Amino acid sequence: QVQLAESGGGSVQAGGSLTISCAASGNTYLMNCMAWFRQAPGKEREGVAGIVQTGQLAPYYADSVKGRFTISQDSAKNLVYLQMSGLKPEDTAMYYCAAGYWPCVSSSTAKYWGQGTQVTVSS
Repeated sequence: QVQLAESGGGSVQAGGSLTISCAASGNTYLMNCMAWFRQAPGKEREGVAGIVQTGQLAPYYADSVKGRFTISQDSAKNLVYLQMSGLKPEDTAMYYCAAGYWPCVSSSTAKYWGQGTQVTVSS
């Protein structure tokens, strides 16, 4: 099993920036991809960004966040970050870290999940 722990969520005004982090532990050989999902109240969970640990493939970004969010990693430490800028009220959601085998950017391919961290963007 792989355990994932998110940190860094919080409240920010529209147009601001925030970085959230996720640390993986346990049997990390069971994954080669880490991703971020989000779920707003009343909406389905969506894959926001994903990255393969070898760095051999370009990261994945949902259209809704392209140009504003950046996923990065410290693969040696099994850490993944999501740098969010130009935040909008519609980015308000619970953000979940996920891991699995590439591409782990859909709910059907992500195998391990964190507990989530709340991001709230006020207008």
